[in-house]
Parts: sequence; C-alpha cells; structure tokens
Amino acid sequence: MKILIIGGNGTIGKTVVSHFKNDNEVIIADRTTGDITVDIADSSSISSMFEKTGKLDAIICIAGEAKWDNFNNLTEEDYYIGLRSKLMGQVNLVRIGQHYLNKKGSITLTTGILADDPVVKTTSAAMVNGGIHSFVQAVALELENEIRVNVVSSGMVENAYEKYKDYFPGHNPIPMPKVVNGYVRSVKGRGNGEVIRLYD
Repeated sequence: MKILIIGGNGTIGKTVVSHFKNDNEVIIADRTTGDITVDIADSSSISSMFEKTGKLDAIICIAGEAKWDNFNNLTEEDYYIGLRSKLMGQVNLVRIGQHYLNKKGSITLTTGILADDPVVKTTSAAMVNGGIHSFVQAVALELENEIRVNVVSSGMVENAYEKYKDYFPGHNPIPMPKVVNGYVRSVKGRGNGEVIRLYD
C-alpha cells in the first residue's frame, strides 16, 4: 500500500510510521520536516501536497492544533486556531484527498478523549474533537468509490504521560501498541464512519 501519514514526525506519528513502513510505501508529511511539507490549516497547501503524492491507498492524519486555556481567557480568535487547523484541516483532507485515493482507499483522522471526557482548559479542543466525530459519521454516508473514513480517538498516550499527566488526573496512559492498532484497524479493516475509541 502507498500510505500518506500527515504528522508522521510527532509523538504518535513516529510510532505509526514505524509500524506501517515495514511492509508499505510510506510518505511523511509535516509542517516543517518530512518527505513533503504541509500546513493543514491552508487548503491550498493541502492541494499542493496531494499533487506531489499522486494516487494513494490510505491517508492518515495525526496533526492539528487547538488552543488550551481557561474558558474565560479564550478569545474568539483562540477558538479559530482549532477550527482552522484540527477541524477544517482534517475536513479539507477528506474533501480534497478523496480525489487522490484509489478505489477502496481509506482516510483516518485523529481526535482524542476530550470529545467524550474533557478536562479543564479544553473547551476549544473538546469542541473541535466532537465536531470531527460527527463529521466522520456523516461524510461516510456520502463518499464514493468505496472510500472509507474513520477517526482514531485516544486517551493520553504513554509517551506523553510526563508532559500531560497534570492535565489528566487519574487517567490511565494508553500503551502505544494499542494506539497503533487503532490506526491499523482503520486502514486495514472494513469499518466506515467509525469513531475508534482507545480509552482506559
């Protein structure tokens, strides 16, 4: 398979790339490094990326940002960071990327536990994650050419435990092999419109 992994140099991305590159052709796209650079908040950058990749069998996105802060500190513009990047960035990956997928190809997006179990300072991120879950379930009804779309939603991964543990009191870190299997299930399974939850 020819697989594009956006965010392939991140905490989760590196592990997912390591798994898939064993028996697939993997292209890494990232904002500043990788085989191709892309800013998913910019639809023209997304289009340019796909022009370079050509036809693909799978697209995986493990990228996108949202502002974390106390609710009373968040401005309207702070919310637009997540809306432009993590939400519309991934929506545009589906909207544009579908035309670069071979028949029966797949698109896998990424959110996180905040959609279902938010913590303090995550009103923006939780809102964006929940929106992506609804988007995936709806767009799966309309994609043509037998293209599938799913989203992997993980709890705090073990590789980020030390950095984020104070934000997630009492949450159990999710083992990286379990996280990788969520992406394998999306790419190699037959599910469509699924929110693949990897929680405690």
